[in-house]
Amino acid sequence: MKHLSILVPEGALLGNVEGPRQLFKCVNDYFASIGREPLFDIHLVGLTKETKLNQGLYTINPSCTIYDLKKTDLILIPAVDGDMPSAVERNKDFVSWITTRHREGSEVASFCVGAFLLASTGLMNGRKCATHWMFAQEFRRMYPDVELVEDKIITDEHGIYSSGGAFSYLNLILYLIEKYASRDMAVVCAKIFQIDIDRSTQSPFVIFRGQKDHEDEPVKKAQEYIESNFQDKITVDHLASMLAVGRRNLERRFKKATSNTVAEYIQRVKIEAAKASLESSRENVNEVMYKVGYTDTKAFRTIFKRITGLSPMQYREKYNKELVA
Repeated sequence: MKHLSILVPEGALLGNVEGPRQLFKCVNDYFASIGREPLFDIHLVGLTKETKLNQGLYTINPSCTIYDLKKTDLILIPAVDGDMPSAVERNKDFVSWITTRHREGSEVASFCVGAFLLASTGLMNGRKCATHWMFAQEFRRMYPDVELVEDKIITDEHGIYSSGGAFSYLNLILYLIEKYASRDMAVVCAKIFQIDIDRSTQSPFVIFRGQKDHEDEPVKKAQEYIESNFQDKITVDHLASMLAVGRRNLERRFKKATSNTVAEYIQRVKIEAAKASLESSRENVNEVMYKVGYTDTKAFRTIFKRITGLSPMQYREKYNKELVA
């Protein structure tokens, strides 16, 4: 039997605690229905015997604390709410416990912004990690030694796992159920809980907002210019001349401030505008393409799919209000 520890940090999101418990319990219930022993020994593990969740709206009484539990097979770290540095600080006593358990053989998985608490252990340094795309910039600032893969739903780094934003934790749970039980069991759980199994990217859900939470004013001006004139042909040389800075200097500063090259930023802004048109207008794909400043159909489709994970037509069919209705 696998000993499973679902952590209950202060400020944890209730769904990230109860959802995994229900799914793993579903496996146990299924095993019982066919006369087999349960596969998971499930425990809620806190810092205290009473933990407030969702800004005090709910209270959970963990079955044990980290001070009582010295051995476990799998540790699950749920998302926490509020300011991330403060949330990590409030729950810092989990850090040494997680690292000690991992050193002794425990696997570790984080859900959504639970990745911040996982990364604070140092176990993810030099490894790939996923989190909610809305927190990508903050994660990179706080943990520059971790390789953030913001498009991924699941990462598996030799027994350390992470999932993307919000309810994508369900896909990681199914992944773990498949690993510990079987593919068939994962499919059963997916059907019972109506989860889209094998979803691998959160790219279709990403809203590009432009990373402006930095102090480099010339770069901010370049970003604002791009966002106001994305339909036009914009070059790095033109931006550098407009801002009276050297081309290489601008490219270096732009990448440092936004985590994108100038060319990548222009593409992201164009594609975000294209997504908005595909979601709400009657324009066909070519009309949208021309509207956002592309003239090469193949290039537009290639870039659109690389950024969103879907072709323009697939995106339109998925999100257009009139088509969905």
